[in-house]
Amino acid sequence: MAWVLLVFSGIFEAVWAVALGESRGLRRRFPTAVFVLALIASMVGLALAMGTLPTGTAYAVWVGIGASLTVLWAIVRGKETATAGRLLMLALLVGSVVGLKMVS
Repeated sequence: MAWVLLVFSGIFEAVWAVALGESRGLRRRFPTAVFVLALIASMVGLALAMGTLPTGTAYAVWVGIGASLTVLWAIVRGKETATAGRLLMLALLVGSVVGLKMVS
């Protein structure tokens, strides 16, 4: 159950990161509201997962999921380019997250 919570928390991390960027410095109401709600959900889920999982592993997986999804979303929306180097680094990041899960 802790791993499921952690994965959803990582997804919510990506949501709040994207919403924060869209809020234009917290000046736009809807993206700011999404940011706040996703931030709370992400932190609560991370905290609950850390009750069972090792802190370092949980935090690394949480950040890896959030960062990967945030970059992928930016690529899909055309705000960042999908260079070979960037895609390789994302693959390494995702591989590292999966590896942490496998050795935990």
